[in-house]
Amino acid sequence: RLASSSLSSSSSSSSSTMSNNGYDAIQDVIGTDAGDRGMKSLIVPGDLERAAKLVAELHVPSTVIVLSGFPCCVNESPPSETDGPPGTFAIARAVASLGHKVIVVTESCNEAVFGAALKDLVLPQDCGSVSMEIFPSTFSDLDENRFMDLAESCQLLIACERAGPGKDGICYTMRGINMNEKGLIGPLHRLVKDCNSPFIAIGDGGNELGMGKVIDKIVNNPKISNGDKIGCVVPADYLIAASVSNWGGYALAAAIALAVLQEKAGDPSHWIDRCLPTESEEVDLLNRCVAVGCRDGVSGKVEATVDGMPLETSMKCLRDIRQAAMWAAALS
Repeated sequence: RLASSSLSSSSSSSSSTMSNNGYDAIQDVIGTDAGDRGMKSLIVPGDLERAAKLVAELHVPSTVIVLSGFPCCVNESPPSETDGPPGTFAIARAVASLGHKVIVVTESCNEAVFGAALKDLVLPQDCGSVSMEIFPSTFSDLDENRFMDLAESCQLLIACERAGPGKDGICYTMRGINMNEKGLIGPLHRLVKDCNSPFIAIGDGGNELGMGKVIDKIVNNPKISNGDKIGCVVPADYLIAASVSNWGGYALAAAIALAVLQEKAGDPSHWIDRCLPTESEEVDLLNRCVAVGCRDGVSGKVEATVDGMPLETSMKCLRDIRQAAMWAAALS
């Protein structure tokens, strides 16, 4: 898949300041292990920068799939959690802001929540598009044909807080609950192979699609219970590990802005504001999700919190990411 990318393996000396400071500063913001789940060992140094540059160098217009959906509240309807939709649509916004066609893909069980997030989504002027494709957990022949058509159209695949299969092919929650037997998981991980495109992934616990790149660290991490069972075995080309996957989505969006600024002259605040959502936009988006029944994946409550943390914690992370990006851009 990497052969299809035009991403250069070297960076010019003129961008060394931003390369050495900006991307690392953003990774530092999201890599504090705020939930104390052992995610620091899952960080792949340099992958945030490499992923952002890949997006920035993508031919315009391209079709980009953003895959998400982690229905961990298995006994609820909808079973969707608050970590995932905000980060997914932050990525979608950033990619669309470059002029690309973005398609968010998830299962039917997540449609209400992701649909609420997409409704009234704020996009910058003169950008590409953001739409959604929904698949059932079990494909009909028509679904299979639609899936393959989608895969063939894809130039870049990005996963954000997407359930990923373990070594037995089953997708598990962090508590080891089998989501497949609940009829909540479709074979959407096949996109990694069927798209035949580069694959960027974002996760926070080890059981997300793409985490196979660091599976040994997941299995051997004392803070990840049942790592050998729940760890996703499907690897990403570029893996962004974050304390919360939404934060990883914000980080990638900001990093894309930095990568664009390296490629073309422009007002840093213009590109950072174009790629990153505002706090008020994120609060509104999460409230729309909660209004249709989205739950905190840790507490299980229908509330505007993420992974057991107050919303303000996520908004402070968004502020810190924006500040890190502005600082890096000012130094370049």
